[in-house]
Amino acid sequence: MQLFRRFGFIVVSLAIVSSGGHVAAQRHATTTITRLYTGADGQSHAEDTDVAWRPSTLRAELNESAPVKVAAAQFLRWPRGFVWDGHPASKRQYVIIVSGRGEVEVVGGKKVQLAPGRVLLAEDVTGKGHTTRVGPDEDLVMLLVPLAPQP
Repeated sequence: MQLFRRFGFIVVSLAIVSSGGHVAAQRHATTTITRLYTGADGQSHAEDTDVAWRPSTLRAELNESAPVKVAAAQFLRWPRGFVWDGHPASKRQYVIIVSGRGEVEVVGGKKVQLAPGRVLLAEDVTGKGHTTRVGPDEDLVMLLVPLAPQP
């Protein structure tokens, strides 16, 4: 449970907590999230967005994002070599790659590489969906963090 609390804090706040020696270097770095969404054409698309940082309420040396309400957290492991062709996201959720490698392919053949540290915001819950391929060398382990339902 302690692990989930730590991951939950990291995911919900999307904050980079660093030692004092690294804060200056982190302050100007960008953190990118790849958003998968369904376009008007009913196809899955991908776009990169940067996290909007603001001064943290925890400490002056830190930055944080706006909080995001989430419903849960769950680890998921896909076996090496696994391919799931043409599936939409099961729900709006953050997908954080913990280990392994793979790719997500969207309309037009655009491929998003999956590697440890990659964060996706999967919102393509309708339409034809995307294809996910796991690399041949190791399983792909993800942390899924569904967003809370919107009122």
